[in-house]
Amino acid sequence: MVKIITVDGPSGAGKGAVSRILAKQLGFHYLDSGALYRLLGLAVIRRGIEIGPNSDLIDLAKNMDVRFDTLPNGHNQVLLEGEDVTHELRTEQTGALASKVAENSAVRAALLLRQQQFAKTPGLVADGRDMGTKVFSEAQLKIFLTASIEERAKRRYKQLLEQGENVSLRALEEQVRSRDERDMNRKASPLAIATDAVEIDTSDLSIQEAVDRLQNLAILRGIA
Repeated sequence: MVKIITVDGPSGAGKGAVSRILAKQLGFHYLDSGALYRLLGLAVIRRGIEIGPNSDLIDLAKNMDVRFDTLPNGHNQVLLEGEDVTHELRTEQTGALASKVAENSAVRAALLLRQQQFAKTPGLVADGRDMGTKVFSEAQLKIFLTASIEERAKRRYKQLLEQGENVSLRALEEQVRSRDERDMNRKASPLAIATDAVEIDTSDLSIQEAVDRLQNLAILRGIA
């Protein structure tokens, strides 16, 4: 059986950074499930497809030409139809579209198998919003990372400033709050804590401190 660690939680809780480092330290594969939804949102923009229950959207979800590469410096590179869209995936517009397409149950079903195919030896660290509750419900270790809305907005604010974007912290707080509500109340695989998940609040933790906690849990479970 492939060793699987799932890391779920709301936007800005640190799932991506923590999961990437943890996977590298353990020598596991890494799945950024949110990137698939962001890629779909980006592809929707580029093709002018309506975000609704239509066959074009489902076909796109099933057949998107995407690739995840690891560069020599250890960073991830995401390709959509052969084009590097790594930075474009992190814009607020793409993130908002990702959350909207994720509400579509047919879209989630189309992407489910693609996500599960990432589970290969020696192991997988998968981050997202329904990794432990839906995609990898058999995972040996399930984590739910959270943080206060204010802290998550500050983290996103810092990221966007570093990217040269002019943003409002107060507006970001409202966006985080709205996205939480949308993710938790959608009909298809809402954001929820798996009954057997370990909840960790990262509000006052550095990325490495959070990684260390997860790695210690993995050792205790006999995964690492």
